[in-house]
Amino acid sequence: MRSFSRRHTGPWLLLLLLICAGAVAAAPSERARILASHPHDPDAFTQGLLVADGLLYESTGGYGDSSLRRVAPASGEVLQTRSLSRDHFGEGLARVGARLYQLTWKAGVAFVYDRDSLARIDRLTYDGQGWGLTYDGTHLIMSDGSATLQLRDPDDFRRVGALEVTEDGQPVDELNELEYIDGEIWANVWYRDRILRIDPRTGDVIASLDATPLRAALPADAEAGVLNGIAYDASAGRIYATGKNWPRLFEIARPTAGRADPGATLSAE
Repeated sequence: MRSFSRRHTGPWLLLLLLICAGAVAAAPSERARILASHPHDPDAFTQGLLVADGLLYESTGGYGDSSLRRVAPASGEVLQTRSLSRDHFGEGLARVGARLYQLTWKAGVAFVYDRDSLARIDRLTYDGQGWGLTYDGTHLIMSDGSATLQLRDPDDFRRVGALEVTEDGQPVDELNELEYIDGEIWANVWYRDRILRIDPRTGDVIASLDATPLRAALPADAEAGVLNGIAYDASAGRIYATGKNWPRLFEIARPTAGRADPGATLSAE
């Protein structure tokens, strides 16, 4: 066997160290663990989801079928509905205090509602498409199907910053429905049973959840679409997930891998 001379070991050792460093830096992934399963309206084309005061608020999409709903999480009963006009396709949903913000897909319009009555109280505009929306306590965070998350001022919806999301150094596009959970941005990825956990300071994917166990737990005859919908009940410590036209809403366990700074927020430009 021919051995390498001493002068060749340096570069090979460096390469080995770089490979090992890259392997360590890869974002960990774990399978989602189901804690409970609840009924969910299979006719709901879920676009946005959140929990406030123990109730579920849901934005549904589809031209002629879009709505804002108040739902009982345990039973799936729709308690109140506010329909959108036929020319508006409902998208992401976020809460800021007593106000609910609902995006539309291509109309460049965000509707603002009173949370208690679901009465529409304002109409805001933006450029481009609207996909997902969440709130970090200071800014609204919005996705548009790209790898860039936008920060917006809740008062006038003005764009005040942006964050590019990367995994292993590569941009991750088709970011969809969003939720802010304990200092992390959670994001569905369009057409994938995968939830990303994003560090809001850097845009790095720090960990991910494999959501295939959720799909596997759906009834065999379910005409279920893509995974889409994450809601966090901070007061009860519950995390919910569902999908477009899914007949079930799942409560999932808090993951153990990775952790962002609980106090981290995005910085405005």
